Amino acid sequence: MTLNTQPNIPDPDGFYDTLLAAHDGLTKGQSDALNARLILVLANHIGDRGILSEALEAARQT
Repeated sequence: MTLNTQPNIPDPDGFYDTLLAAHDGLTKGQSDALNARLILVLANHIGDRGILSEALEAARQT
């Protein structure tokens, strides 16, 4: 299995709105902590170290 970098979220604009709403009213520190927790939750869901390594590399390159 390889990292899917193609659009894959139904209603991406709706998801983006939901993501932004999750940060409403938070300080910069709280927002950063929310992002870190979200990353860890999603990484746990993915669970594949190879895919996670590919994702980290892709994020560093863009």
